[in-house]
Amino acid sequence: MTKLPILLLSLGLVVSGCGKQVENAAETGKNAQPGNDTKAHAATEVVPGSYEDWCGEHSVPESACTRCDASLIAAFKATNDWCAEHTLPESQCLRCNPNLKIVRPAKPEGI
Repeated sequence: MTKLPILLLSLGLVVSGCGKQVENAAETGKNAQPGNDTKAHAATEVVPGSYEDWCGEHSVPESACTRCDASLIAAFKATNDWCAEHTLPESQCLRCNPNLKIVRPAKPEGI
């Protein structure tokens, strides 16, 4: 009979822990604030090329991230900026261009 309270307590801890993981996962999604140490994505209304236009998950500008937005692929292919082997823009392919530096624009003062 003493095992039931322990079992219920354990179950409660597991369930509350799972809820926190879901909450944290939501914070790292599209609505996470740029500049945080999370793998945040830029909001859709940011200015392309700005500090806020950054895909933290893939370390490229969000407005040019083909891994997050496959609809961008055609434009890269049309300008012959496509690595078919790695399915990335050639201008972002670190496997083909190991010395390539993709740098996030500077953070504006006051942010």
